[in-house]
Amino acid sequence: MDLRKLKTLIDLVAESDIAELEVTEGESKVRIVKSSALPQNQMVMMQPQAIPQYSAAPAAAPVAAAAAPAAAAEPTGHIVKSPMVGTFYRSSAPGAAAFVEVGSVVKEGETLCIIEAMKLLNEIDADKSGTITQILVENGQPVEYGQPLFVIG
Repeated sequence: MDLRKLKTLIDLVAESDIAELEVTEGESKVRIVKSSALPQNQMVMMQPQAIPQYSAAPAAAPVAAAAAPAAAAEPTGHIVKSPMVGTFYRSSAPGAAAFVEVGSVVKEGETLCIIEAMKLLNEIDADKSGTITQILVENGQPVEYGQPLFVIG
């Protein structure tokens, strides 16, 4: 793409309300993104108007109500969290017995599950001795980093 066309496109974006423009010409591809302080200033000016005094009290009640069940559902005991993103497996192979069940007594360093990440099978070990009181993830379910997997009592 020639420099004059590029300059014309930049001027058009700058003078219009368009925030972003992408043009493909043959094998050339140009993306122009307008960065302006104006939208950020508008957001700051609108923020106080978006939170009127009277809406703060009703909004607080649902938040408090939502927090109460979450606190009540919080498992008690030591939580073993996922150290990575991947797929959770309770056993070493399909059809094989699970590493642990609810009620299983585990020792520190004992394998609890496997998390598959990028075709690698990673054994997740207990970081505390105790009894498995809850298994929080279903077999074959994707897990996120830091997601609770087990509760050891």
